[in-house]
Amino acid sequence: MNIFILSVADYIFSTQRIYKEAKRRGHNVKIVNHLKCSIKLTNGTAEIIYEGRNISNDADVIIPRIGTSATKHGAEVVKQFELNGVYSTASASGVLIAQNKAQTLQIVNQQKIPIPNTVFSVNPENIEEQIALLGGAPIIIKLQEGTHGSGVILAESKKSAKSIIDTMYSTHTRILLQEFIQESNGEDIRAFVVGDKVVSAMKRKGVEDDFRSNIHQGGSGSKVKLTPEEETMAINAANYLGLTVAGVDLIRSDRGSLLIEVNSTPGLQGIEAYTKDNIAKEIVKFLDNTCLHQDLKTK
Repeated sequence: MNIFILSVADYIFSTQRIYKEAKRRGHNVKIVNHLKCSIKLTNGTAEIIYEGRNISNDADVIIPRIGTSATKHGAEVVKQFELNGVYSTASASGVLIAQNKAQTLQIVNQQKIPIPNTVFSVNPENIEEQIALLGGAPIIIKLQEGTHGSGVILAESKKSAKSIIDTMYSTHTRILLQEFIQESNGEDIRAFVVGDKVVSAMKRKGVEDDFRSNIHQGGSGSKVKLTPEEETMAINAANYLGLTVAGVDLIRSDRGSLLIEVNSTPGLQGIEAYTKDNIAKEIVKFLDNTCLHQDLKTK
C-alpha cells in the first residue's frame, strides 16, 4: 500500500512514529509537505503538484497531520485527494471543524454529547450578560483556534473577565466562554480514537497553580481506564466530525464527563510515553484492515 503522511516536517515525532510503523509493516511511505503542494484545476481535471510532478494518483491512503498554521491550505490538499478517490484518515471538513472549538462544540452539542456550558459572541455591549449566562465568574476564556493549551485563560472575577473579553473583542479575536469546572482539579483526559475504538487514554494533570492540564504546558500524564460512556462519547465525537483518527479531550465533572475538544492531529509523544501503548501501530493496523474490507484501490 502506498501511504502519504501530510506533514510540514519529517522530523516531527508523531510523523516519524507513523512513518516507521508503516514501513515496518511493509508499506511504501512518503512524507509530503502539504505547504509545498500546488493544486492545478483545468477543464474538469485536477492535479496535485509536489516537487515538480503530479502526485494525485500516487497514494492509496493519506494521513493528514495538519497543524493550526496550515489548516486552510492543508484542508484543500486533503479535499483534492478525497475528490481523486484517495482514502484519508481525516476528512477535509473534519480538519477545518476540529481546528475551530466553537464549531466542534456546536456539532457535538447537537448530537447530545455533554459539554461544559458555553457562550460565544462578538458583541462588546453585553459582556456582563454573557458572563451571567454561565452563572458568573470564575469562567474560562478560550481562543477559538488555540492549541496545546495556549490561549486558555481563567478569569477568576467578573472584573477581570470583563477586561479580558473586552480586549479580545476590540482586537477582533474570536473567543468562547465556558463555565469553570472546579471539581476537575486541573485534570482532563485525552482519549485516542482510531476507527471505531479508543486505542489509548491518558489522564493529564497541570502543574501546581496552573488549571490547564496540557502536557505542552508542563503537565504530566498517566494511563487511565475510560468508562463505557466515555468511550462512546469519544468515538461518536470523532465520527460526527469525519475523523477516523482523533484525540478527544474530556473533563470529569460532578454531573458526568464532558467533552471539551476534538483534535484532528493528535500528538503521539506524550500519550505513548505515559501509557506505553503503540498508537502508531494501531493507526497502521486500522488502515490495513480498512483496505482489506473496503477494497481501496491498490497499486
